[in-house]
Amino acid sequence: MRIISGKHKGRRLVAPKNLPVRPTTDMCKESLFNILNNHFNFHGLKVLDLFAGTGNISYEFASRGAGPITSVDADLGCINFIKKTTSELDLDISTIKSDVFSFLERNKATYDIIFADPPYDLSQENFEKIIQLIFENELLDEEGMLIVEHSKHTKLEHMTNFSFSKNYGGSVFSFYEFESDEEEDFDEEDEG
Repeated sequence: MRIISGKHKGRRLVAPKNLPVRPTTDMCKESLFNILNNHFNFHGLKVLDLFAGTGNISYEFASRGAGPITSVDADLGCINFIKKTTSELDLDISTIKSDVFSFLERNKATYDIIFADPPYDLSQENFEKIIQLIFENELLDEEGMLIVEHSKHTKLEHMTNFSFSKNYGGSVFSFYEFESDEEEDFDEEDEG
């Protein structure tokens, strides 16, 4: 695993072999960040990384100047590796050891970008539940973006706030944003 851009560009990180992870490939990660580059200035972005695993995506955001970044994973080994790497590289990443669903139910903070990379064998229902919880609990800023990484066998384009998706081999990134409906906002002001 390597950091592909930013102040730690080219830095290789070796995670312990026994972690229960499927890291996002460098090719997918590069494609993802090329898309995000067109939407965001990374400096100071508040990022939530769900099912963070090795922290691969968190490090990429941090290297590009995003932060604070919150990495959530249920596995203690993953959390310890992220803490160790964060300390070594002096990154603005905090870790939370938690089941992601429990975290989404109780969390009150909001984020500019939420990235979720659940195990590909998670049920369709649970993939949908992640998206529902994020929007129901208002965890995404109005101008923010949710990205869910999933296999091509999981279909998520029917979910509310779906914007677009990109396929890379067997992996898919689905993007969700609030629809900007200025006419509706204008009507609400009139009624007030």
